[in-house]
Amino acid sequence: MKLASPSSNPISREGAPLLLTMGDPVGIGPEILVKAFIRGGLAGGVVIGDVQVMRRAAALCAERPPLAVLDRVEDACQVPDGTLAIWQPEGLPTGLAQLPWGAVHAQAGAAAVSCIEAAAALLNQRRASGLVTAPIHKEAIHAAGVNFPGHTELLQHLATGSDGQVPPVRMMLANEALRVVLVTIHVGLRQAIDMLDFDLVVSTLRITLQAMRRFGLTRPRIAVAGLNPHAGEGGLFGREEIDIIRPAVELLQAEGEAVSGPYAPDTVFMRARHMPPHHPGEFDAVVAMTHDHGLIPVKYLGVEEGVNVTLGLPWVRTSPDHGTAFDLAGTGRADPSSLEAAVRMARRLVRGVQAA
Repeated sequence: MKLASPSSNPISREGAPLLLTMGDPVGIGPEILVKAFIRGGLAGGVVIGDVQVMRRAAALCAERPPLAVLDRVEDACQVPDGTLAIWQPEGLPTGLAQLPWGAVHAQAGAAAVSCIEAAAALLNQRRASGLVTAPIHKEAIHAAGVNFPGHTELLQHLATGSDGQVPPVRMMLANEALRVVLVTIHVGLRQAIDMLDFDLVVSTLRITLQAMRRFGLTRPRIAVAGLNPHAGEGGLFGREEIDIIRPAVELLQAEGEAVSGPYAPDTVFMRARHMPPHHPGEFDAVVAMTHDHGLIPVKYLGVEEGVNVTLGLPWVRTSPDHGTAFDLAGTGRADPSSLEAAVRMARRLVRGVQAA
């Protein structure tokens, strides 16, 4: 382990470290990681990324914390208090810290994916407790020849077991007021509708129930949003609710679960929104059929507290509810609040997994 500058008072941390990938090196990911650390949100975590990129990000901040370059992620427990721990995977592209901010670069996309792959390998080896991913840029990873639509699908691939079994995963976006799980994600709307079937809705509900129990809810209340206006209005506006969604809900109800719906998608999110003490939510989570149906209401409540959670992986993964923000990259004005929320949720979920 090499220290970039002197520090003092080594601290002891129990358990495997939480990993944080740097994201696209020319986006705001490295900056928000440094800022979150300065504000006390990353204690005990290890950044998986390029050391020079993280030094460049630190130079954007009014306060520049010392960096500890680890030989192994397990050495995080030896890092002095107030020092940001970084582990750099082998084989990263060179010259990343010289790339212009806020533009699509194949090298940047390749580096972002390499960090994710390295983090997933550590998680699969049980050498880390969970993962928080800073934003990547889809065009950049495609320019690097990586043909996954986003983090969720890439992580699903990296979590595939030695037996070839691909874990069924779902995307959840959450904040303190609302949790939404999606049945379909990064596909065109027409394709999403064609993908809907009974088994897909049932498996999403089971994954959601398991996740909510990790949040400490013994009997989670799950609302299911319809696909069509007015939840189909008895078949007048479409039969997906009658033929697919309601039968899935009834199956889970027969198993004793507190699952209900399908509800009109234009009102169910208001009913689920949790605003104590005057408006406690009626539901603990909403399952939505398509990407924008589910994400628009959560994002409208504010991206600064939104967290993306990948459900169904064999390990915990969260991320901020925003992208690489190329327009802000290199300006020093990026807000780390969503990343901090993602770290808090990751730690909460890790505790839930360990207690299960």
